[in-house]
Amino acid sequence: MTVRSLPASVIDSDNPYARRSLTLLSMLQRQVLLILVAVAAIGLFSSCASTDTSTNQRTVDDVFREAKDAFDDDDLLTAQGLFDVIKLQYPASAFADDAQYYLAEINFRRGEFILAAFNYALVRRSYPQSEFAREALYKSALSYHQLALPPDRDQDYTKKAIVAFSEFSTFYPADSLALQSAEKIRELRDRLAEKYWDVAQQYKIIGSSKSRLIYLDAIIGEYPESKWYEEALVEKAEILLKQQKNDELRAVIALYRRTVRTGDFTERLAAIERDIK
Repeated sequence: MTVRSLPASVIDSDNPYARRSLTLLSMLQRQVLLILVAVAAIGLFSSCASTDTSTNQRTVDDVFREAKDAFDDDDLLTAQGLFDVIKLQYPASAFADDAQYYLAEINFRRGEFILAAFNYALVRRSYPQSEFAREALYKSALSYHQLALPPDRDQDYTKKAIVAFSEFSTFYPADSLALQSAEKIRELRDRLAEKYWDVAQQYKIIGSSKSRLIYLDAIIGEYPESKWYEEALVEKAEILLKQQKNDELRAVIALYRRTVRTGDFTERLAAIERDIK
């Protein structure tokens, strides 16, 4: 298959359409090359597998054994190619779920966590009865955990990790990994609460009590188990004291005493209570 290049008259560095055409052509050439390499590899394997002599014939067991050996030797490129062969040529074999799982493991080892999460999810979706289904669910959660960003950044992957860890705990409540899932969930929920806390502090700096209360209330209502909960209650009490909203303030103090057993801000709250008029 031949991909013709653009004529020289079209190649103009000042012409945006020409640059776009060159970019598209380059992408097409790469795609064609990848397809040709894949087809050639599969064709080569097929010709080897169809050899009449039984001594040279490779079965799916042989391919899997070679793939697993390469994986164990950390030859991930070879392992990936062989696991792909199993998926493409032996999709109904007993090794299909193994191949899918180890492809996800290869992504995880390489730090390709988005691909890893996708491939782990495929294990459970395509092979729900697989022996790897349990570990694939946990590792998909770990993949999202690796992608989760600090509190001041977007928290989409943090939320996905929480969902995945929660799903694992629901499906496998007696599993030893359920305890680790619970710990990860607490850590990630603390991160979400911290994001609200940071925003509340920004509004404190610019003097917007109304906006600050919105984020303090979010911590109090959504993350009562977080380490930011107690101080959020105290800061809310301080705002209500300044606003002379004494009935709401007394309700916050009562909530603090019901839910915080050994607090770090009890003296600060006691001082607020003494100032109620």
